[in-house]
Amino acid sequence: MIGFAMVLPLMPYYALKLAATPEQIGFLIASFSIAQLLISPVWGAVSDRYGRRPALLIGLGASAIAYVVFGFANSLWLLFASRIIQGAGGGTTGVAQAYVADTIKPSDRARALGWLSAASSLGVSLGPVIGSFAAHWGQEAPGLVAAVLCLLNMIFAWRWLPESRPAGLTVPPRRPIWHAALTILQHPGRPVSRLILIYGAGMLGFSAMTSILPLFLNARFGVTEKTIGYFFLYVGALSFVMRSVVLGPVVARIGEMGAMRVGTMTLMLGLFVYPLPRTLWLLAAIIPLIPIGTALLFPATTSLMSRATPQEELGVTMGVAQTFAGLARVIAPLVATVAYQRIGIGSPFIVAGIIVALVGVLAYRIAAPPRLASEET
Repeated sequence: MIGFAMVLPLMPYYALKLAATPEQIGFLIASFSIAQLLISPVWGAVSDRYGRRPALLIGLGASAIAYVVFGFANSLWLLFASRIIQGAGGGTTGVAQAYVADTIKPSDRARALGWLSAASSLGVSLGPVIGSFAAHWGQEAPGLVAAVLCLLNMIFAWRWLPESRPAGLTVPPRRPIWHAALTILQHPGRPVSRLILIYGAGMLGFSAMTSILPLFLNARFGVTEKTIGYFFLYVGALSFVMRSVVLGPVVARIGEMGAMRVGTMTLMLGLFVYPLPRTLWLLAAIIPLIPIGTALLFPATTSLMSRATPQEELGVTMGVAQTFAGLARVIAPLVATVAYQRIGIGSPFIVAGIIVALVGVLAYRIAAPPRLASEET
């Protein structure tokens, strides 16, 4: 996640130097998610059949290659190539979540998934600052530093990360890879379906904010690639504290369902008020709403999904959730950049807030998933 966050805030500025328009930047950002969207269910099924560890190792290797391509990209199509390769490697997010669910008892999963999210948030907070600093060494430096981090991570996983999937676990019959994803749309009233839709809507709101933030801050406050890292550091630090310190006590007090509902409302409010500040001090007071909302929403929703899914299908369910999250990350930058260019610089936040509000109604019309037999052991 450090590597991912190193290049993400720099991407729009690099693309602008290659004469890209805001709408082209939207397609560039979305290309990562298109690749992730196509590969996430595959990774989930592969991890259910062959194990979590091989899928994670391959994903890390693909990410390292992507960062090298980014470092030496001197044309817009090479930036697209790096994003697509990185998206294919990033499709293992659901596998990492399934790994946690494999190794943690159900009653502690929300807290454990919160720590996984906290690790991601820490990477997101450190990455932009490191990327901005590395950019002073040359355009290639951020990509190469990110690639080295991925390779070190891959070596660590190869030597010390054990396989988490229980040996001898029955693998369900193979179905067309998109069957599970289509089932969500065919049966939207099922608990898992609603949870996945809520997860996807939350991801759309968050992705709309992150994809448009560099352009928004540049247009309104004159923020450049040399200073954008501090804003992502602020957001990432808030997310890390929320997920590593605050999430556990909140879930213990109001439950996973309550955390999901409060997170949805907070995220929605944050999106609606984001365009209002005209000074950086007022913006700094509003920024926390979105990381607080996502810190409550995502781990709680993921934990509820794991409770509602048989263990032998857990990898597929998490992969499908990442598929819908990937679809949200495809739609979000396209809608956000079109609204930015054609309506106004604050409109992307309002549009995303409306979508989160409409789908978020599901968070208040869903019962807690029943306890599975595996939770009793």
